[in-house]
Amino acid sequence: MKRLGVLALALLVAALVVGGAAAQAPIEGELTLITPVSKFIHDAALKAFADYAKERWGATVKVNALPAGTPVAYGRIVEWKGKPEADIFWGGESALFEKLAAQKLLQKVEISKEAWDSIPASIGKPKPIPLKDKDGYWVGTALEPYGIVYHPKKIQRLGIPEPKEWDDLLNPKLKGEVAQCAPTRSSSSNATYEVILSMYGEDKGWEWLKKLSENTGHFTARSRDVPTVVAKGEYTAGFAVPSYMAFEEKLAGFDIKYVAPKNSFVTPEPMAILAGARNPKAARAFIEFLLTERGQRVFMERGLFPITPKYKVQGAPGSTAEMAVEFTGGVRSYFDREVSNVYDETVATKRSEALKVKFRSDIEAVWKKP
Repeated sequence: MKRLGVLALALLVAALVVGGAAAQAPIEGELTLITPVSKFIHDAALKAFADYAKERWGATVKVNALPAGTPVAYGRIVEWKGKPEADIFWGGESALFEKLAAQKLLQKVEISKEAWDSIPASIGKPKPIPLKDKDGYWVGTALEPYGIVYHPKKIQRLGIPEPKEWDDLLNPKLKGEVAQCAPTRSSSSNATYEVILSMYGEDKGWEWLKKLSENTGHFTARSRDVPTVVAKGEYTAGFAVPSYMAFEEKLAGFDIKYVAPKNSFVTPEPMAILAGARNPKAARAFIEFLLTERGQRVFMERGLFPITPKYKVQGAPGSTAEMAVEFTGGVRSYFDREVSNVYDETVATKRSEALKVKFRSDIEAVWKKP
């Protein structure tokens, strides 16, 4: 009986110790994102954070993601009216984050000064791209350019140089060989159309886009489908974003490369904590984790670039990180190069609906497969 009593006491003490440790964990046990960021990225980031929380605090954090396109995610956050079903909004245009902050639907990020200061205020010129909110309501997580994917062997067979600039897509030998997703279906295509209009002006910009449509052999249903049809050799080149299937196709063994031409739109993949979030401590810990080298590596091994100058994409020969460098034409950091940006978010927001209307009437309604 005495032995049983000692054993029972030991079990009770152990339970109290475990329970106490759990109670002392500095974060909540759950974290939910609402995000347009691809599953390829957000699943990896959430898993890495859950592993980190377990190692650092012995905390088991249940992680979830609510995938939603940018306008849908924004609309749902507004509908929640400060009683959100998620803790974090991740990805999309920074202007939307500013609109949410103005509606008092975001709380300040309030991460450590070291983590906040590691991110520069902006990158690029003549139009600087903000990498964090001056009032502290959102912060960038990774740099991702919107550019061109292409099939090197098909380019070689056509007898033309590998594309470097947007104008290369207008080469007559690419007639019927370009794939794109309509700007009415894709925010990344919409941003690229905006870049062209900003570079050339309205009239010449639409002339350029009409010429591109003459080379276009296929308008895909989703932007993520463009890299897939290029990787399979069905088309030679097209608009793409690295994290939306492009680098995944490379990892799957397909012959596909990526280039960001001059003036490519670069998103910092903004992240914010929603006002009324049920797990604000876990949300802040997640953001701080993503800004560490370990967190940034999640992005660097998936074709994206670090948000801070102190990290560069690098790894052992044959590693995923080095595959990413080869895929993007040797780029290791956007802070090591001149970043040209003409994309103006204010102009783009005002022109958004008119752009879609003109695309439908001047391109979609008259387009014929070459």
